[in-house]
Parts: sequence; C-alpha cells; structure tokens
Amino acid sequence: MDLYDVLRKRRTYRDFSDREVSDEILRRVIGAAFKALTNDHLRQLEFVVVRGRENIAKTVAPLAKNMASFRELVFEVDESGDKDKMAMFADALPKQQKMLTNSGLLIIPFFCQKTHPLLRPVEQSSLNYFASAWCAVENMLLAAANEGLGAVFHIPVGDEADCIKKAVNAPEGYEFACLLTIGYPAENAFLPRQKEINIEDRIHANVW
Repeated sequence: MDLYDVLRKRRTYRDFSDREVSDEILRRVIGAAFKALTNDHLRQLEFVVVRGRENIAKTVAPLAKNMASFRELVFEVDESGDKDKMAMFADALPKQQKMLTNSGLLIIPFFCQKTHPLLRPVEQSSLNYFASAWCAVENMLLAAANEGLGAVFHIPVGDEADCIKKAVNAPEGYEFACLLTIGYPAENAFLPRQKEINIEDRIHANVW
C-alpha cells in the first residue's frame, strides 16, 4: 500500500471484532517501531504484550476508578462549540477501559528514561526519550493500518502509570508512552468525522 494511502487509512477505532491478530502480524507491527528515529540511536524499546480479555482487564484495572470522572467529562460544556469534537469525546470517554480489553490484544511500549524524571523535565531536550517513544508508536499505528487493523491508545492519568508498571513488573528506569490496543474493527465501529484542513492556511513562510 502506498504510504499516503496508509496515512489516509489510519483511523482511531474503539470497537473491535473477536478476530484474533496473529503473532506474525504482531511482530511486523512491533518491528515497525524499531524503524523509528531514536535520540541516542540505541532503540531501547521494550514491549509488554498482553493477550486475552481477562488478562488485559487485570492489567488495566487501575483505570476503573477514573471511569466515573471520564463519563462526567462528556457532559461538560465545550467552549469551542465544535460538534465533531464533542461527538468524538462522547464516544471515547466512556470507553477508556473497555476499548483496551475489547480487541484482546494490549501492547505497552516501554522506553528507557535515562536523564531527568519524565514528569520533571528541566528543558525540552529532557523529553527526547519520550519523543522517540512516540515516534515508535506512530510507526506502529501506521503499520497496523497497513495490516487492515484498527488501533487506539490511552495515556495514563493520575497513578495509573505507576500501578500498571507494578502490575507488569517493569524494571526501574523504564516508562511507557501509552496503553495501545490493536485489532480488527467491529462492523459497527463508530468513526468520528475527520476535520478537513486547508494546508495552505497552516503553512507560514519565514515568520508566523
């Protein structure tokens, strides 16, 4: 598939079928992560793969206490008044836990945070390892789309990251970018309307 076709095809899915993702496809998707740039050239990425809805439910159990607050956010007034944005949130927020177990395949991409603590950077370059991890995640999202898979991720809030690191026995010095699930989309999967952007309006020559 042409790269630009893959970019157009990549969408966020939160509803998945029962069809299992094969180990072969999983390896290709994770392999794509190692083709991403890394700030120190060492590609110190590690992946915890959790299969099976029951196993995933145990791993993401720390999300449960935040579900009520996520649901309440749906009803908050959105100052932008953007209906597409609110339609997306109305679908996404109540599914933050369910969407991770739904596909039966959860990937937790870890990276080695060598310098300052992730949540206490001293300058932008302190986030180099974090930025590299997200480049890897983007490669995985594109690889998944190329395989005909849907994907969605949850970025941890509160103490979720610490609880999940403990649950999967992550070693000291490693952080994870998100909780990523991939799978075959359900036939009735909701897809929010994509915003049409005029590229020329977003390009500024020399100065803004």
